[in-house]
Amino acid sequence: MSASNPRLAHRQLIVRPEWLALRQEDIVEPTLPIIDAHHHLWCRDGIPYLLPELLTDTGSGHNVVATVFMECKAMYRKDAPLAMQPVGEVEFANGIAAMSASGEFGTTRVAAGIVGYADLGLGAAVRDVLEAEIAAGGGRFRGVRNISAWHPDPQARGSSANPPPDVLTRPAFREGLRCLAALGLTFDAWMYHTQLDELTALASACPDATIILDHVGGALGIGPYAGHREAVFVEWRKSIRELARCPNVCVKLGGLGMRLFGFDVHEGELPPTSQQLADAWRPYIETCIEAFGAARAMFESNFPVDKGSCSYQALWNAFKRIAAGASDADKDALFRATAMRVYRLDGSPSSRS
Repeated sequence: MSASNPRLAHRQLIVRPEWLALRQEDIVEPTLPIIDAHHHLWCRDGIPYLLPELLTDTGSGHNVVATVFMECKAMYRKDAPLAMQPVGEVEFANGIAAMSASGEFGTTRVAAGIVGYADLGLGAAVRDVLEAEIAAGGGRFRGVRNISAWHPDPQARGSSANPPPDVLTRPAFREGLRCLAALGLTFDAWMYHTQLDELTALASACPDATIILDHVGGALGIGPYAGHREAVFVEWRKSIRELARCPNVCVKLGGLGMRLFGFDVHEGELPPTSQQLADAWRPYIETCIEAFGAARAMFESNFPVDKGSCSYQALWNAFKRIAAGASDADKDALFRATAMRVYRLDGSPSSRS
């Protein structure tokens, strides 16, 4: 926990259940099928966010039919060689998925898709790690994420990760990405808006790789960017539109509850309403949908990270308010079908071998 701000831990907002409980909302479009395309499972600082906690959120009223687990350095193999330690996280997530698939915990298919971590900077040598994760994933392993969120100013860093500044530009990384693509696996990218041009270059250099940009591209609103939202938005929007020209890139719509975006809803006496969230988040989400199209965009909760700002009820209500004017086909894509297709949650074989 930050000594200067008691509401922060690991640069993330602290989840306060008693605060979230102060406001309840009726569910907007309660029957709309949802795939939560991005959430974590972990036990950090002795506080669990595991199957019971996730199901409490997914069971709070929205029709969440399946989820995608996203790597978060949970349950690594302690005694394995460094490169192989992340295989433990895939085993862990697959165990949770198997529990969910039993039907004993309801109808939501938790961790129907699993995105783990493997260091693509290993180049061709990463194949051994990926094959071990495929084996550990029980048919659910779908890809990896390598976080590249870096900024020269420590005050602008809103992620607990602190990778080196040139992750995506290294030749060995591109070799590793091509190996990933050859196995039919996806790549999740997480960075700040100041680095989006690096991802555009990577996507252009590796057109066979399926790349998913997390958290609408991380438009910074803290540190030197605080109070400059309009200027940041203009810069971010230009980079998003350029990236969207790469047909092998998709985008996740969410993560806006993280402190790095600079919103202050967590400072209120009451948790925010979904209308408040929709008003704040709409410009980013609508820009991404306009640039990528619904067939390359998917909503995500980013829970429990975004739970520091809002409830699961309010978050998905906000997304539904933003998408209210979409056609039925586009709405289905945004909330379900894009994630289903990109992460192959129907069990369909990869198009690559």
